[in-house]
Amino acid sequence: MIFFLADIDIAPLADPAVVMHVFLLWHIHHVAAAPDGLIRHFETPEDYWADEVGGDDVKLLGVYSSKAKIAERIRTATELEGFSEEPHCFHVAEYELDEDHWTEGFRTMT
Repeated sequence: MIFFLADIDIAPLADPAVVMHVFLLWHIHHVAAAPDGLIRHFETPEDYWADEVGGDDVKLLGVYSSKAKIAERIRTATELEGFSEEPHCFHVAEYELDEDHWTEGFRTMT
């Protein structure tokens, strides 16, 4: 869905004093080989990388309101083909709503 600034209703929807967080759940299917020829996977919960240029497949599974919902989604996903082969390659990113995460401009490199 595309939004134009003129189409956005700017009336407040929630109490601005309440800080809300969401959790994005990603899965990375690692196919890019390390220099030694091996395919690396996450080794710890803090571990995260993806080499999309090298072929790693990054999937956003969803945006959730709690860590409990994330845990349930990981449980159900690991029962599915593909996810069950890489059950430790999930990544959770927590974001505060209404907070800017990209605050600078950008340039396209050619």
